[in-house]
Amino acid sequence: MEFTFVCYPKCTTCQKAKRWLEEHHIPYTMRDIKEQNPTKEEITLWYQASGLPLKRFFNTSGLIYRSMELSKKLPQMSDEEQLDLLSSDGMLVKRPILTDGQTVLVGFREKEWEEKLL
Repeated sequence: MEFTFVCYPKCTTCQKAKRWLEEHHIPYTMRDIKEQNPTKEEITLWYQASGLPLKRFFNTSGLIYRSMELSKKLPQMSDEEQLDLLSSDGMLVKRPILTDGQTVLVGFREKEWEEKLL
């Protein structure tokens, strides 16, 4: 099974994750999140498959997240509104995201990736 590796190539965490995938010979197709923003449908599917809270899909250290003061706004927003927001700009989305349809990993935590992929 091949994974889709959704990342921002200039992101150092994404670069570490890419190296990790290559070192462990895990096949993937790379997708630049800035050039090909995830759709609302994709994010909804990833969210449902991941079992994670929707907040985990936000790039909380990103400039847009901070400038929009989303840490204050998200708790009052519905899932629908959050999904609309996430699909509006790839730079709002936590990265990398690695998925094969069933498994969805958000952000790069080496231990978690080892547990799920090796």
